[in-house]
Amino acid sequence: MKYRSLIFDFDGTIADTLDEALSIYNELAGEHNLRSIKDEEVHYLRHMKLSDFLDHLAVPKRLVPKLLYKGTRILKSRISQLPMVSGMSEVLPELRKQSDHFGILTSNSVENVELFLKHHGLHDVFSFVSSTSKLTGKAKHLRSICRTFSIEADEIIYIGDEIRDVKAAKKAGVPVAAVGWGFNSPEALVGANPNFLFHEPTELHGLVE
Repeated sequence: MKYRSLIFDFDGTIADTLDEALSIYNELAGEHNLRSIKDEEVHYLRHMKLSDFLDHLAVPKRLVPKLLYKGTRILKSRISQLPMVSGMSEVLPELRKQSDHFGILTSNSVENVELFLKHHGLHDVFSFVSSTSKLTGKAKHLRSICRTFSIEADEIIYIGDEIRDVKAAKKAGVPVAAVGWGFNSPEALVGANPNFLFHEPTELHGLVE
């Protein structure tokens, strides 16, 4: 099926932020007396959904908003130095040509995303960037995007790299494509039952052709 509107997650889907995000988490872990993440356990963590991830690291849920806020601010100073996922800089402009609406919905800040896109020469490719301050707040925003642009739920698709992205899209009644090059492993994403699972950015062309 051809989708009229493509909405992307940012971290791990467009921007290769995994290593930097883990580094920032470890900085904040020291500040808040939390256990840091060791290199050898990253593979194990990639198989976890968000709640299991937080439980494994013994992060109190009340602390999550503060960690997200601080992490986003730290990332701002480094965002222009981070790489794009290999292949996305070529794929995104081509997908845009065949889409009515082309946006980003992220837990990162709009400012960080726009700084990154400008640095990589892709700011004008996207028609909008939307942000939610909650790690689990994307379903509400996806429904809002449908209303704003008068799009039926089956005409839009959300593209993300985490189990929580798949769950949010399903909760909103929106089709979802999971990508295996971000935080969650392809095996973990399969278990979340997305409509599509892609392993290379060029496979995204199938959503609009």
